[in-house]
Amino acid sequence: MSLAAISTLILLLLSSLAASSPAAIADDTPTAYEVLAGYNFPIGILPKGATGYELDTGTGKFLAYLNGSCSFALEGSYQLKYKSTISGYISQNKLTKLTGISVKVLFLWLNIVEVVRNGDDLGFSVGIASANFPIDNFYVCPQCGCGLNCNNVKPQCKVD
Repeated sequence: MSLAAISTLILLLLSSLAASSPAAIADDTPTAYEVLAGYNFPIGILPKGATGYELDTGTGKFLAYLNGSCSFALEGSYQLKYKSTISGYISQNKLTKLTGISVKVLFLWLNIVEVVRNGDDLGFSVGIASANFPIDNFYVCPQCGCGLNCNNVKPQCKVD
């Protein structure tokens, strides 16, 4: 075998090892936003800056991680708080047993426990009450601190 053939073989072996390394596999891991989209949810139900997630595809149990807690106002009337870890169960068109997300209603903070997609609407439940909103309100991710009005620049979620 010639020296050129041996070096080509070594390069092929090294490149196949690099392709199967954890770093290379991590590059193919979908983002939390892509996982949401895969279950038919708009990416804007999660604020900008999700740092990671865990998902048990067998049970639907998930954890989503933010870089710290997060709060913001939407349309001036709704205030939302996200803890640094959000958990629950995800299935097609449904998020259940949610923890880590709350909304201010009048003077009370209530936990959002379920989100259901029904056609072009999302229904948010706090247990004792629910409200529906058009899905197109959630195509853009809110940003911690300023929501959707951040110096007149719409925040974008990183989906790639």
